[in-house]
Formats: sequence, C-alpha cells, structure tokens
Amino acid sequence: MRVLLPMLLAVLGMAPAAAVGPAPAFDAAAAFGARRSVLNLRLSPDGQRVVYVVPRGSRGSAVLTQSLEAGAKAKLAATADGAPDRFAGCAWVSNERVVCELVGIVKTTELLPFSRLLAFNADGTNPRLLGKRTNAWTRGVALGDAGIVDWLPDQDGFLLMSRVSLPDDHLGSRIGSTEEGVGVDMVDTRTLESKVIEAPKHRALRYISDGRGTIRIIGYRVVLGATREDAGVTSFDYRRSGSRDWQKLGTYDYIQRIGFLPIAVDHDLDVAYGFKKKDGRMALYSVALDGTLKETLLYARDDVDVDELIRIGRRDRVVGASYATDYRSAFYLDPAIEKLAASLTRAVPTHPSMRIVDSNVDETKLLIFASRDDDSGVYYLFDRASRQLNTFLVAHDTLEGVTLAKMQPVTFPAADGTPIPGYLTLPPGRTDAKGLPAIVMPHGGPSSRDEWGFDWLAQFYAARGYAVLQPNFRGSEGYGDGWFQKNGFQSWSVAIGDVLDAGRWLIAQGIADPAKLAVVGWSYGGYAALQSAVVDANLFKAVVAVAPVTDLAALKEERRDWSDFYLVSNFIGDGPHVRDGSPARNAAKIKVPVLLFHGTQDLNVAYGQSVLMDKALATAGVRHEFVTFENLDHQLDDSAARTELLRRSDAFLHEALHW
Repeated sequence: MRVLLPMLLAVLGMAPAAAVGPAPAFDAAAAFGARRSVLNLRLSPDGQRVVYVVPRGSRGSAVLTQSLEAGAKAKLAATADGAPDRFAGCAWVSNERVVCELVGIVKTTELLPFSRLLAFNADGTNPRLLGKRTNAWTRGVALGDAGIVDWLPDQDGFLLMSRVSLPDDHLGSRIGSTEEGVGVDMVDTRTLESKVIEAPKHRALRYISDGRGTIRIIGYRVVLGATREDAGVTSFDYRRSGSRDWQKLGTYDYIQRIGFLPIAVDHDLDVAYGFKKKDGRMALYSVALDGTLKETLLYARDDVDVDELIRIGRRDRVVGASYATDYRSAFYLDPAIEKLAASLTRAVPTHPSMRIVDSNVDETKLLIFASRDDDSGVYYLFDRASRQLNTFLVAHDTLEGVTLAKMQPVTFPAADGTPIPGYLTLPPGRTDAKGLPAIVMPHGGPSSRDEWGFDWLAQFYAARGYAVLQPNFRGSEGYGDGWFQKNGFQSWSVAIGDVLDAGRWLIAQGIADPAKLAVVGWSYGGYAALQSAVVDANLFKAVVAVAPVTDLAALKEERRDWSDFYLVSNFIGDGPHVRDGSPARNAAKIKVPVLLFHGTQDLNVAYGQSVLMDKALATAGVRHEFVTFENLDHQLDDSAARTELLRRSDAFLHEALHW
C-alpha cells in the first residue's frame, strides 16, 4: 500500500476527478506547493491503531484514525478550517482516545499565538478542551497551557499536564503567560477531573518527569531585576528518587549556550540526559540525580554539535542522540536499538535517512519514517516479532512518480580561504552541470543550518531547471561557537560574504551562467538575499525574499513592550552594523529586480518589515514587486499561497534572468 489518496479524498468528502483524455501537464508549482499529505503519525498503546493529521482544503486540517487490521478504512475524527486554528499533531492517551494540539493566531491589539489541547475518542465523540479555565482566563490573555509532561501509559486516559495559574502583564514570546507560575495536574481526559501534582510555582517554566508519572526536574525563568525581562537563563532544580525536596541542578544560558541543559530523565538509571558544550560544541551528557550530580560525557564530536536526543516508545525512552555532518547520523546508547536501526536501514537501502517515529508500549511494533534527498518520505509499520516491514503512507502524494533531484554535499572557499559547507542540487537528470541558471538559497534562522534531505523549495527550483546551492555560512548553528561567531546579525558582514562567495564559486566552477544567477531566501535567508544585493550590486541578477528581516533597529523596537526585549536587543546589538546591515536603510544600493512575499500574521518576522522594504525600494526607484498573503503566518502553511509563491517567483526569475 503505497498511496492512499483516493481513500483520503473519500474520508474528507471530496471526490477525485474522473480520468478523461490525456493526463494534464505536470504543474510543478502546485505539486511542490501542496502541503504534506500526512503529518505526525502516532501508534496507539497496543499498536493496533494510528492517528495522523492530513490537509483539508488549502489551509485547514483534519484528524484521521485508522485500525491496522487488514482492509480497515481511515475514519474522520475532527476538522479545523485553518482560520485561525489548525491541528499541529496528535497522540494516543489510551487505545481509544487521542489528544491533539490546536494552534493558531488571534488578533487583539496585536497578533498573539495560541494553542489548545483537545481530547476526543477515536471516532471524534466526547471532545474535551483540556485547558484550565480559571483566573488565567479572567486576568490577561491565556495563550495556552504549558504542555504535556507525561503521557502516563500505565493509566488509561490520564496524563500529566503543566498548567498556567495567572498570566503575565507582558507576554514574551519565549515564556508565555507565566508570571504567577506553572503547576502540574493529573487530568482525566474523559471527564476533565484533575488532581494537583505540583502546585503552581513562581516563574516556573518547565517540568521533566521520569516517564512513570514522577516529576524529577523543574526549570525556572531567570529575570532581570524589577523589569522582569527575560535574561535568557533557566535555573534547574531536581529531586532525588523518592524525595519531595528540591535540590540545585544548575543553570543554562540559552544565548551563550553555557551550562547543562536537561532534556529527559531515565527512571532506571536515575540520570538526566541533556546537552553541554565541550570545546565549543554541544555534546551529550548524563548527570546523576542521586545527590552526587556526577557528570558523564556520553558522546561528543570535534566537528559539529550533537544536538538531538533519539527517544522511542510511550515513555519517550532515550536510546541515543543524533548530529549532522554532511548527513544526519546517530549515536546509540541502546545496543539492541542500534542493531535494529542497522537492520532496518539494510531493509530499505534506498532510504538512508530512517528514524523510529513511535512505538507501542512494549516496543514490539514500531512506526518508521524513511526519506532521502529525492524522496520526501514514506511511513512504514514494523512488527519486531514477525520481522515484517510494511509500507503504510507517503508524505507527499502530489510528488509520487515525479523524478526529483539529488542533493550533493559540497565545500567552497570563502574570500579568506575558509572552507564553507553547503548542498548543491542540480536539475534532475542533468550531468553536465555547466552554464545553468542558478540560485544561491541561504537558510533562515540565523541560528539554524541546512541539512541533507528533501527540501521542497530547492526541489521546485531544480525541477524548473535551476542549480541550487544552499550554503551553511558562518553564523549558522551546528558547527560550534567559532562558526556561529557573534550571530548572523552582529556578524552579518561575514555571513553575507559567505553567501556572496557561494555565488562566485558557482560561476568559477562553470555551473552557473553569470548572467543567470539569483539569490532566494526565506526569513533570515530573505534578509541575506536582500543584504547580498546591497553589498554587491552586480553578482546576483535578481532577488526573491520571503518574510525577510529588513531593518535591524525596527526589529528590536518591535519587542519594546515584551519581556524578551532585552534578549532581542542584545542579540542584534548596537553599533554601525545595525544601520549598515539593514537592507531597508540601504535600498538605493540595490540595482536588480526584487520580489517580496510576506504574510500579514507573521509572528516570527513582522509584516511591517516587508512594508518598510517596499517603501524603501520604491523611494530608491528599484524595480520590485510585493506580494501580500492575508491572514497567513511565517510558514505560509497554505497550499494555494505556496503554489502562488512558487509560480510567481519562477515567472519573476525567468523574466529577470532572461531565460
């Protein structure tokens, strides 16, 4: 069973068109712009059912549940229209009941994100909103509860849930509404009856359980004096096994990445797993919770950060960690899982990127996701007892049967000789790779990095005939402190220099036609695209910027009345780089056509940033277009909008590059 599109259409009340006459020409913009056909699959505790989210219409979503018995059909459990709410994901809280997260954006005097946890039976009956409607709803704005702490697999239909007691007067995007504090309740998802497990604590942010219902770690927000501004530091306490007394664990500075960051607790080993810097790069450590706080280095690398825990099962059992060099790889703590992962990779050798998504309680049945650069991915069901691996669903049904491009890790020299890593994607089937129209596509962030794997933007442009180079410029995350520099804003000249050198390398290698070289970016990538054209007016012949930062001073000022103002201000910094590194303040230096896209409900980068750029370009007489997407956020999670973005950017580049 490779494609289930007809079944999904039937469930959602849409009939597939009858096949009449020759097949229509392939519409690349619609195919690549379509949202993923399946999201967030999860197994029931007994391993007999799955729940997942599918798109509904252009921006809505639906929750489906399906028995894994032969011939079973998916059943529609719930829908959301995407205006403003949509389902972000679901998981089972019993064999018959699921809990899903609804997310969206509301507009009061300004845009605010919200999330709600909704529980219902597999057939959609007995829906219950799990949010605590007390004083958090009568004083201020309750944007959402802090989240699920423990799924309590041994207690049918119950979970541990952190809950907000009173909202802050100023709602910083990183801390939510938590001035009086967050506590933990055990909640019956069927009746909403609850029991206090941890009383609300002042400035509490986070709780970590041992996967068996016991809270072992608490994190507190550290603030700056009377201003109550977020310091970017969390202070952690822990409990010894069997004790109710809190002891100091340590602090973690999220800005400097200093200290031990606990992520999970292992009940059997009585340790906390987390990350800490070693020689400037993040490494995997464990810390004993027996009173000794003995610290053990479990895995480190001298080239990249170890940055993700690998967890499986209903208890989120930690079995290893992963890291990304040219490709993402894993280090396993559990020899049995390491052996299993190796055998699964051999079973599907065409999909080298394979991970365990979920399992039933006893880990005998696994949900596997496998993908690669030229395949957006396939979900498999694996039975460890019978050793059967069965294909279940594909991630992008609109791309089934479409030949996609290969992504090749490359290194190119910066002007100062530093080797810059990146990924080169050539049009499918092209082997000569000479004199092509080409795009440099810097990633967002700036605290991010590109990785090898399926990328719908790069794949679209490659399908349209472009060579695409995605540089992990200095300022990118994942390569340690030395590579990160001060960050992509304060060290913008280095980061943008690397982006420009990516374009020069494409020309020097003969890959790019110098007259047909463009730069395309989203978020910080959009900023980098615009700023590249400010620094060098001749290299790139066209600029496409989606949701870009354009004015660093304005970016700081947008957070003036929020509790993260100190963090944003320090991240951007002060000095000449603020003006010199702002495309909107240097628009007159841009000499090539510019295409801007932005959603009006963008919480990551304010829509006003593109409004500023639009006005600056108009004043400077720069040829440009500005496309607004009403009521969409930073991700433009709407198939119609993404299709329009791809179609219009492709037409714009064809015209600007004269090909």
